[in-house]
Amino acid sequence: MKLTFAKDVYQFGKTSMDFRKETVVMGILNVTPDSFSDGGKYARIETALQHAREMIHDGAKIIDVGGESTRPGYAPVSVDEEIERIVPVIEALAKDLGCVVSIDTHKSGVAEAAIKAGAHIINDVWGAKRDPEIAHIAAKYNVPIILMHNREKAVYKGSFMNEVLKDLTESIDIAKKAGVPNNHIWLDPGVGFAKNTKQNIQVMQDLDEISELGYPVLLGTSRKSVIGNVLGLPVNERLEGTGATVCYGIEHGSHIMRVHDVKEIVRVSKMMDVLTGKSTYEE
Repeated sequence: MKLTFAKDVYQFGKTSMDFRKETVVMGILNVTPDSFSDGGKYARIETALQHAREMIHDGAKIIDVGGESTRPGYAPVSVDEEIERIVPVIEALAKDLGCVVSIDTHKSGVAEAAIKAGAHIINDVWGAKRDPEIAHIAAKYNVPIILMHNREKAVYKGSFMNEVLKDLTESIDIAKKAGVPNNHIWLDPGVGFAKNTKQNIQVMQDLDEISELGYPVLLGTSRKSVIGNVLGLPVNERLEGTGATVCYGIEHGSHIMRVHDVKEIVRVSKMMDVLTGKSTYEE
């Protein structure tokens, strides 16, 4: 799918990303004790760095650091505690690995601390609606912000997709009014958030409608319950289902894949990029 947004190529330090020619893989690095998939596993700086190093070696171009779980029923943490969790890790990633880092937070104070520590991208699961000041932080530091579709309750009065698009448009308006330029707005359909299984399937089936808004699209389906529910599988057996969603996402206008299983999804994405003509195979 031809991109129509203001910018196709992004440069973060020595790392270049051209969404016209490649699907970018974002590796998940949770430094939380209660993440649904790998809670507590990478909370120490040494283990977090080692895992990040492995993901970069396997082909991840972005490391997404999260200091507060977003799983259903998660325990909220204070701004100070979240900063204490993420800043040392981000500083170490910037110093030791020099990799592109995104901060998975909806809190403006955490986002600002993360950027000062070396983060390059804000990834907000509340689409700048829980704490609108986060959009001003993105504008102030001239960094991209990922606006995910979310809402307090999975209640949709009208057409489900019309409501999703309306919600995303509201997030875009918040970002623009805060001074975020078009080329720094990225979108996420919010698979697994404020949606039941059928709605998660529908938002996947209608990804074209989101990509047609004209912004880069991040897809985060890794190991999520929609895959578990369809296949009847536990979290640690959802790789193939994740791969299927990634293939579908690439065909329907998604540009960044946020995943746990980097090596496998990088391979899936490279193959799909050749098959879809995004990249070419050279003898």
